[in-house]
Amino acid sequence: MPKTIAEEKETKETSRFQWIVFVIFIPLLFAITIALIVMTVAGINVFEKAQSVPFISKVLPSASEEGKEQLESRIVSLQTSIEDKEAQISQLRSEIDGREKDNEKLQATIEQQKLELEELRQIGEENKRAFKEVVSTFESMSAKSAAPVLMKMEEQEALKILSSIKPDDLADILEKMPPEDAARYTGLLAADES
Repeated sequence: MPKTIAEEKETKETSRFQWIVFVIFIPLLFAITIALIVMTVAGINVFEKAQSVPFISKVLPSASEEGKEQLESRIVSLQTSIEDKEAQISQLRSEIDGREKDNEKLQATIEQQKLELEELRQIGEENKRAFKEVVSTFESMSAKSAAPVLMKMEEQEALKILSSIKPDDLADILEKMPPEDAARYTGLLAADES
């Protein structure tokens, strides 16, 4: 089938349009894009420079004075807000530092009290050992020798020693004491047990 003249004309117009798009329009867009990228990397603000060209300044929107004032006031308020937040941050940091110092002091106090408690525990153990040695000494002494020594001691100390002595040795010691002293110590021992 032969092509008609209308179809040939339409094909030629379409091919001319395609030629314009492919040869002129697409490379032009590509060149503009590359130029914008290069200028942006170089630090040139193309849109600001375009404002100075009379024809382009009418096409591109320019920032009005009112818009600039709003932006400046917004910037000032944001800077004030940033300064307030920085002040709050520094205040919180100083509070944290103070609490850390307090915590360190408390930890040092706790360690010191642990050491003191350990020393007291050791002293208590030594006192118990010494007291057991005293008790064993009185148990090893004859009742005739132990009774006068206990009567010359303070009453509380003597009572403590007597309450720790074995019952057989205690009976011998109380037997060698004068009856009034033996009765008094027996009464104190009975009251101490109850």
